[in-house]
Amino acid sequence: MPATPAVDRTRALTTRDLREAGLTKRQIAEAVERGALVRLRLGRYATADTPREMIDAARWGGRLDCISLLSYLGVFVHTHTEPHIQIDPHATRLPPRPPAVRCHGRRTSAPTTSLVVDVHEALAQAVICQSPRHAIATLDSALYLGVIDGPGLDAVFRRLPPAFHVLRELVDPRSEAGTETLVRLILRTLGHRPDLQVRIDGVGRVDLLVDGWLIIECDSRRFHSDWRSQVRDRRRDAAALARGYVTLRLVAADILSQPEIIRTQIEQVLGHGPAVPRSGAKRALRRNDPRRSRVSRD
Repeated sequence: MPATPAVDRTRALTTRDLREAGLTKRQIAEAVERGALVRLRLGRYATADTPREMIDAARWGGRLDCISLLSYLGVFVHTHTEPHIQIDPHATRLPPRPPAVRCHGRRTSAPTTSLVVDVHEALAQAVICQSPRHAIATLDSALYLGVIDGPGLDAVFRRLPPAFHVLRELVDPRSEAGTETLVRLILRTLGHRPDLQVRIDGVGRVDLLVDGWLIIECDSRRFHSDWRSQVRDRRRDAAALARGYVTLRLVAADILSQPEIIRTQIEQVLGHGPAVPRSGAKRALRRNDPRRSRVSRD
């Protein structure tokens, strides 16, 4: 029996595709019965390893879109509790779907057999669907991960209404995690412009450096839960303190769920000022990278 053709999992197989691969009508039916193929709708199929969220989107008459597609790609989104799909605004006789499904009725440049929208479309929709802070974090993440590049970011904003264009100047791909972006934006509201991913002699690379003396690390369970990681972090913090830096470690879950508390904590720490004379931190930063010395003079 001919094998099911190997295809991109984000694309549906048509009956024609399967027949050209050598499957008869009966063999297609048998493949569906034994689970090798999934019937999406009339004349459309997916392979068994197609992601479930894409199969559901197709069965609901749409394509995976917005934060649902971005979450699948590993891009940061603040909250993803319901499926987001794109549907043709002129589509009729759509199949039933759960009430929680978010449908975005708009045209797409994706091929008719695609199970997902173009990633630039998804990002533009995600900017609209999220708060400005969360949207910036999503864009930062997409850039850092290489899902889009600079011209791609421009393409995203061309799809957005002018009211959203003000967010463009706040995007910074140096943020390696969405939580880092959210903390950076909190610092902006406090009147500070932190430096990102700074390498400090004897300490290593830190998430954010504020005013040349305050190191802020955004710790997640994924990278900081085991004892080896905790030992490493404590040694780094001690080394930083010996060089005139203060380290504030924030928990990712708190950054995501309690931003006002995080803002207050940062504001209080900055209000106390450096624990030791800042000149030592200035000199260390200047030796590390002359271009960053302006931060310590703020």
